[in-house]
Amino acid sequence: MEQNRYYVCRECSSPVPPGHKFCGACGTTVPDGSLERKVDFFGSMQAPGKARLVLIRGTDGADGLSYLLQGSEHVAGRTNAQIPFPNDPFISDRHANFIYRGDKLVVRDEGSTNGVYVRIRQAAHLAPGEHILCGEQLLRLDSTPKDTAAPDADQTYFYSSPKRPSPFRVVQVLRGGGDGMVHCARESRVQVGREDSEMNFPDDQYLSGRHAKIELGSDGTFTVSDLGSRNGTFVRVRGEHELSHGDYLFLGQQLLRIEQTS
Repeated sequence: MEQNRYYVCRECSSPVPPGHKFCGACGTTVPDGSLERKVDFFGSMQAPGKARLVLIRGTDGADGLSYLLQGSEHVAGRTNAQIPFPNDPFISDRHANFIYRGDKLVVRDEGSTNGVYVRIRQAAHLAPGEHILCGEQLLRLDSTPKDTAAPDADQTYFYSSPKRPSPFRVVQVLRGGGDGMVHCARESRVQVGREDSEMNFPDDQYLSGRHAKIELGSDGTFTVSDLGSRNGTFVRVRGEHELSHGDYLFLGQQLLRIEQTS
């Protein structure tokens, strides 16, 4: 077995010890760097651009099943899918599709009821009506409704709590699609978290204290940023989204990670 560490002369097949530049039997020169060459792993996953989906299981974040993405498209869904999740009631029959565009992997929402969510790595643009996922909270960004404080026909005003100016609002979306908590922004940002935020969800164990913020920029556009949370902030995919190595995404209640060769 010691001989496996030696270079074998191509002329006479004699072993040449490490550090020797010539074969001791026939004098043939040993090629430069031959003894330090790295052994390449042989396998289908090494094909450029190929990727796999890794299912994250449990609260400890351990890896579960993995799905090798070697075809041209890979449908994930509850039934009749190449990547099946038959026991997840929040996944549509044909939920998402993983497709190669050249050497890039993209995920496409196939018109699912609950959408595909991708974890953001940096501040991401939002538009009114779009959704984000923080911990167990599904939130929607809304524009401020039009002012309805005009009087009735007889010039009587509706008596209520006083209104304060608000540039936008963030709405908690409840299971079934109804609206829950609504927070009207006082300034240009709303912070979401378990505590010490404008929107607090103290019973959500998957939220960090300061989890994410939604902000209105001076140019009139909205962004959402993660504040270094443990479990990340996810935005809903609009149509298709290009994926990279290490990306996380939610399909229904399934958390998945992308692993891709360079």
